[in-house]
Amino acid sequence: MPSVSRVAILGAESTGKSTLAATLAAHYNTLWVPEYLREFVETYQRTPQEHEQFHIAVTQVRYEAKAIQRARSFLFCDTTPLMTALYSRFYFGRIDAPLEALASTHSYDFTIVTPPTSPWVPDGLQRESPEVRQTIHEQLLATLDARAIPYLLVDGDAEERVRRVTKHLPAQD
Repeated sequence: MPSVSRVAILGAESTGKSTLAATLAAHYNTLWVPEYLREFVETYQRTPQEHEQFHIAVTQVRYEAKAIQRARSFLFCDTTPLMTALYSRFYFGRIDAPLEALASTHSYDFTIVTPPTSPWVPDGLQRESPEVRQTIHEQLLATLDARAIPYLLVDGDAEERVRRVTKHLPAQD
């Protein structure tokens, strides 16, 4: 079985991560892993509490592990434990040790960041404000830099974003 590269798509709320993940998966004829947090919020009709953050990150990783078995060349991951950790620190003032350990050790082959330049769209319980979105974006870039995680910042409409990503991802069979 050929190797599959896991591609993290990171960004604050309402920056087009899901759209980009789905579009790239279609472009490369492979799979993408939706953000489990959205499923959690829809299922429980509330935002998660602090003690649920690790569960959310572990479930996200579990979904990746299932999908990578069927993916071809790339698996596009709409968020990662790192984003769960960032939001945990933002909303609860800390990251618990198991979540920090998972966020620090679960790595990806390529990281894409979607900036907060598209119009902010409220989405029920999951999105707070354009100001929070900007703050999370700044914290994300600082965290990636501090952890020496290289990333590609992609902006523009969906077509432009895909064009930029495909210039940087190696061609796969």
